[in-house]
Amino acid sequence: GTGKTLAFGLPILEKLFSRQLRGRALIVLPTRELALQVEESLANIAQHMPRANRIRGAVLIGGAPIRAQQNQLRNDPDIIIATPGRLIDHLNNGHVDLRSVEVLVLDEADRMLDMGFAPQIRQIVNATPEERQTLMFSATMPDEITRMTQEFLRDPKRIEIERPGTKANLISQELFVVEQEDKLELLSKILFENDGQTLIFARTRSRASRIAREVGKWDIRAAEIHADRTLGQRRAALDGFKNGKYRVLVATDIAARGIDVDELSHVINYELPNVPETYVHRIGRTGRAGALGTALSFCDEEE
Repeated sequence: GTGKTLAFGLPILEKLFSRQLRGRALIVLPTRELALQVEESLANIAQHMPRANRIRGAVLIGGAPIRAQQNQLRNDPDIIIATPGRLIDHLNNGHVDLRSVEVLVLDEADRMLDMGFAPQIRQIVNATPEERQTLMFSATMPDEITRMTQEFLRDPKRIEIERPGTKANLISQELFVVEQEDKLELLSKILFENDGQTLIFARTRSRASRIAREVGKWDIRAAEIHADRTLGQRRAALDGFKNGKYRVLVATDIAARGIDVDELSHVINYELPNVPETYVHRIGRTGRAGALGTALSFCDEEE
């Protein structure tokens, strides 16, 4: 909730509205959910700016109809928001020409590398002009990211908001040491004692589904979001959670990055992640944009 989307979104929109940007902007993100969220954020800003109807956009993500995306591309969009895999599909099929890209944003770059997208990112960057502005956002700075900055960026300015691994100041953290078989009972106690919106993280898709089913048996409306769900199901779950239809959302780490939900009071780590950075991303879904938040972690002996 620190405003990263606005950090690149506002300057892009300002340049488009003032016609300083003659070409187009390309924003590449690791997941479908993040792509849809960035589209929503930019649309919300654009409607308050003059001549909003003149800005055209295209969202290129897997799981969505490719023909509709082709139609968006034929309209010569000013902004393209894409995940790497689907963008490469359009690029290889000749549906999109990236030679007019003036601003390239690589958002959550470390996450894209974790997901194995390095070859796709290189192909995308090589398809854009050498004369462009490139912005790379990364929560962590592993060696591969450092190499990428040297490869893709020319004399870049490095802006570090805070020390890597720093958690938001407004999040209180609690740890419960509990046996695996007792975690559901503890979860029910916490959910009945606290009535706020709650995001629960599980390590596997099957565990996420099981938790969502159990929570539903307690007459608490719950949805699940993980890689076994279709794009439509994932979007419905996230939208329903945002608008209050669901009080609980159970997720694997697909939702740990960037997802921004108002009024999210609690994050529960039903299982702890193996990577410290993932923990920081998970709990960072609460305590956003100046609000208070609570992060609760369940930990058995093996963890």
